[in-house]
Amino acid sequence: MPSVPALGFGPWSWVLFIAFVLSLLFVDLKVLHRNPHKVSAREAGLWTLVLVGLALAFAYLVSVRHEGGAQAATDFLTAYVLEQSLSIDNIFVFVIIFASFSVPAELQHRVLLWGVLGALILRAVFILTASALISRFDWVLYIFGAILLVTAYRLVFNAEEEIDVESKWAVKLARRLLPVTSRYHGSKFFIREAGRLTATPLFVVLFMVETTDVIFAFDSIPAVFGVTSDPFIVFTSNVFAILGLRSLYFVLLGAVDRFHYLKPALAFILAFIGVKMILEQLPKAWPVHVDISSQLSLGVIAATLAVAALASVLRPPGGGAGATESSA
Repeated sequence: MPSVPALGFGPWSWVLFIAFVLSLLFVDLKVLHRNPHKVSAREAGLWTLVLVGLALAFAYLVSVRHEGGAQAATDFLTAYVLEQSLSIDNIFVFVIIFASFSVPAELQHRVLLWGVLGALILRAVFILTASALISRFDWVLYIFGAILLVTAYRLVFNAEEEIDVESKWAVKLARRLLPVTSRYHGSKFFIREAGRLTATPLFVVLFMVETTDVIFAFDSIPAVFGVTSDPFIVFTSNVFAILGLRSLYFVLLGAVDRFHYLKPALAFILAFIGVKMILEQLPKAWPVHVDISSQLSLGVIAATLAVAALASVLRPPGGGAGATESSA
């Protein structure tokens, strides 16, 4: 089991944190992006640095304000890095969705921002439900570990497939529930057409983004419970990762194909956390029972991502290091 039990983060901790996040989103929506515009890599990079700084400041606040806070802060940082690394995989899907629906560049930020709001609600429900199950049934962690191992296997051995967005059930459901206009109407998700409420293609895109997050949450949330069982730490690390994902999308846009070693790296991380969950849950009398610290987990995750990034640079897609020389 994770080494840190719930540290007494009471209701006010949740209220204050949610108020802080909503304030960030309000500033983002009503101040920084009051007028829709194409987000530059520089602008997104600065916002990414701000969010990383806030995450580090939050980890420090946890370490000084709560009993046993140093360990809780380490758990938060480990969970945050894990969630952020797993969320990068969402970017590949976002690129496909936006390209398939020809979403104008100046509207992409709006979709992702409202997607964050939906993700906050959905993930809070997931996390609180999972936490309640774990507190009552310890064997649920075996299931979570198995889910991570299956996901890791699929990342490694399932061949890449072209994603046909229009054939997805989420798109079909959205079109069945509401009539959809044939063109965009600025930043509006709904309009009145012939006296009835009609969705724009921007709403269909938002619906796809939300359902995508739900699917990814089934993998990422069990992974974080492999680091800590504290629902507050799980939720806050998820939120900071989701907030960072939106700006990170614009930073990495156009370069996602270069990170071709990301999937095997994520597969290794998921397998590592899955095995960790299972081994720690085994009875302590068993010789294979192992307790893996959050510090070691953080080191393994960071090292894996660093190796994947370095390998992607040294061996670019299409033939490795020698490809550039032969084409010169």
